[in-house]
Parts: sequence; C-alpha cells; structure tokens
Amino acid sequence: MTIVLYCLGLVFIVATLLPLSRHEAWWIRACDFPRLQIGAGLVLVLGLLVAFGDFGDPAHQLLGIASLACLGYQLAVILPYTPLWPVELVAARTPPGERLLSLLVVNVLMTNRRTERLFGLIRTHAPDLVLAVEIDGWWAGRFEELADGYPCRVVHPLDNTYGMLLYAQLELIAPEVRFLLKEDIPSIRTRVRLRSGETVVLHGVHPEPPAPGEADTSLPRDAELVLVGREVAQSGRTSIVAGDLNDVAWSHTTRLFRRLSRLLDPRIGRGMFNTFHARYWPLRWPLDHVFVSDDFVLESIRRLPAFGSDHFPILIRLVYAPKAAVVQEAPEDDAEDHAEAARKLEQVGIDPGAPGGQPAH
Repeated sequence: MTIVLYCLGLVFIVATLLPLSRHEAWWIRACDFPRLQIGAGLVLVLGLLVAFGDFGDPAHQLLGIASLACLGYQLAVILPYTPLWPVELVAARTPPGERLLSLLVVNVLMTNRRTERLFGLIRTHAPDLVLAVEIDGWWAGRFEELADGYPCRVVHPLDNTYGMLLYAQLELIAPEVRFLLKEDIPSIRTRVRLRSGETVVLHGVHPEPPAPGEADTSLPRDAELVLVGREVAQSGRTSIVAGDLNDVAWSHTTRLFRRLSRLLDPRIGRGMFNTFHARYWPLRWPLDHVFVSDDFVLESIRRLPAFGSDHFPILIRLVYAPKAAVVQEAPEDDAEDHAEAARKLEQVGIDPGAPGGQPAH
C-alpha cells in the first residue's frame, strides 16, 4: 500500500507542477486540462494517507504537505469557474429587446452521423447564430435541412475535422473564411447586424490542438489565439470570439488570449459548463468557449444535452449594452504579455508586427 500510495501521490503532484512550466510540449500542456480530476486524485491521496499513513514517518509528512499544497493550488485555479466567485460578465437586468443575440456553438464530431437530436435542439431554441465545427461535406449537406430558417450562411466543409459553418437568422456583413496559420485550418470573421440595426463582430475559431497526431506543441493553437486576440483589441469593435479552442478556460494560453483581447468570460462566477467529453463524465472540462467584449451583458448561458458528438453544445443569449462597459472590468494586458505573444508568433514564422491571416479566395 505504501508504494502504491507514494506512486499515486507523485503522479498527481507532478501533474500539478508540470503546467507551471511555459514549455509548449503537448504532454505538458495536456496537464492544463484535468484540473478537477487531478484535484480529486489529490483528495484520494490525502484520504489514504489519513487512513493508512504513518505521520511519524517524515516521508509521509512530506507527501501529505505536498499533496495538500497542490490541492490548494488546483482549487485556486478552478475556483473562479464556480458560483463562489463574483461574476465577470454581469447579468441583464432589463428586457433584451432588439439588442438580443443568441448563439449556439457546437462541435458535431465529423464521424458522428446522428443529426436528429442536434437539429431538434436548434429548432427548439432557434438561436440567431449557429457556429458548428468539424463540418465535412456530409454534415454541410445535412445542415441544408435548416437552411429555410437561416438565410445567411458561411459554409466551408473539410474532411480533416477542421471544417466550419455559420448559419445566421441575422444579416452577415462581409463574412470571410480565413486561414490564419495553415491553409487547411479555417476560421470565420464577420460582422453581424442586430435587429436594432447595430453591428457586432463575430470570430469563429477552431485552432489545432496540442496532441499526438495533431501538433507536437501548443504553439499553433497559441499563435492563432494570439492573432485573434490582438486583432480584437486593435479593432476596438464590439466583439465575440467563439468556438472549440482546444484549450480550457483556466489555462495560461486562454488567460493570455483574454488579456490581449480584453474579452470577458461569461462562465466566471457561474460554472465550468464542461462541454467535453460528452460520453465520459469523469473526463470533462470546458473546451468550447464564448468570449465577449465588455459592452455585452448576459441573459443566459447553458449547456445543452448530448446528441451523439463527444462535445455538448453550448447556448448563450447576450444583450448588447454599451453602457455596461463602465461597470465591467475587462482583463488588462502588460508588456510581458505582448513579449510572450510576439515570441509565440515568431516561433511559428509570423512577423509579430504584421497583420496575420488572409481571407480565402
């Protein structure tokens, strides 16, 4: 039991410490994801120590102290994504009217062939915008069943799990499919005209994940988020960034992106809204995101039921509220953030001083 306990404790301690490194290797960055699971493992280790440990043994004392410290750190990381934390995006207090914007974000899982439940959710909730990723030709064809309700569409199917589409009830202005880093990994940028006549900018993204068979490091993902974050900040426009970021809300990369973009996270103070993995409840974390500028307020956010994909859909209802910017504190960047962003861009061969990404022709 002692050897097993020591090995178990060491695994969870190392998994806690590895992400403190800024190294982009996939196996290090993978430890950013299961914070809750690692925390549960540390609770198990501490429980076993209390039940079977000899606290007269210095080695047991050291394991207990290290495990307790790591547990405290893990809880500190995830605490903002619980109702115990103050909300970052304030709740709407008046009827939304024509400034309401509803958005459904979903990773359909390209090999999934179950459409009925997802399309039923879309018909039931009737979101103004549907952003779907992992769209291949088959999925693009099936989505045409919804075309009558969504007259404005951007569709770019691919068979490499990076296809993407945007269906809109609202008018899309100058929509673009762009390739910020690689010619086979698209993103979408468009202005959206609200029913009030005002416009906001939507960025739909699905960067490459750090994983075996995908990217050996997190640099491609990090660089794409840096490019989008800088663009949002430089534009000064009311903006939404949404999609499967292949990153969790509490990672260093996502927090860097939020500081660069100055976008708010509607989950802070409300919950994790874990969207992956839909099939295995012990292995879940927030992988699909919606970040918004500080001139939005939140009417509601919810995770919708599973439909056959390995991701849950997430549905958010936002209200454009320009006056809210004076009562909401957006994340702030600093010189160190910009230096790190420049380094990431240089490492993937992008001039940090040049605009990134070109529209598809």
